[in-house]
Amino acid sequence: MTFAGKTVLITGASGGFGSATARMFADAGANLVLGDISADELGVGFVGNVAMLVGDVRDPSYSNDLVNLSLDRFGTLDVAINNAGIVHDYAKIPDLPEDVCRKIVDVNLLGVFWALQAQLPVMAEQFAKNGNSCAIVNVASVAGLRGAPWLAIYGAAKHGIVGLTKSAALEYARKGIRVNAVCPSFAATPMAGDALHDPEAAANMTRGIPMRRLATVNEVVQAIFWATDPANSFLTGQTVAIDGGLGAL
Repeated sequence: MTFAGKTVLITGASGGFGSATARMFADAGANLVLGDISADELGVGFVGNVAMLVGDVRDPSYSNDLVNLSLDRFGTLDVAINNAGIVHDYAKIPDLPEDVCRKIVDVNLLGVFWALQAQLPVMAEQFAKNGNSCAIVNVASVAGLRGAPWLAIYGAAKHGIVGLTKSAALEYARKGIRVNAVCPSFAATPMAGDALHDPEAAANMTRGIPMRRLATVNEVVQAIFWATDPANSFLTGQTVAIDGGLGAL
């Protein structure tokens, strides 16, 4: 598939799913608008039609700035991947500090909400003018589809992303915008911590997953890429679980 001439906005683009997604879209010919809270590794190795902006998704103005950068630099915004997110240490609900809870909700849930507020009107206006449809993928988690013991506030925020995705998809179903969510289980990103290099930690983390392993970054990115493909023009309001069979239990 090709995205030549299309503009793709990606948050959390410095590493993990974000940077791998950016590389896949770059290989497909897209213009890239990359955002992250840190300049480290942001856009490293990319050449050509790439614009970058450092900022915090907790700030609504940052989402507006990313959209404006897309329009100023490339003239359109065709695809948005709302990927920025953080996780907290394992803890029971009574032991989760207030500041941690607020940060998780502000980044993982409100960060996506502010992004949608900025992206949807611009995409709808484009569709009204030229009839070209757009796509948004929100990166949630399998923790947004089921209970997440010891990750309660993280799971609650990811449930919120699923709800936002469905609501946005319904609001814009006839306005040329498809909105879907991908819901990975544990994957081989920095969020996996010790499981990346400690087989025992990896076994503990994945013991409830039928495939008994972490997802690779590429397996998740392929799903993100697939969900934005214009050939999937009837796919909206869906949660795509990349979970090694966990959802079948």
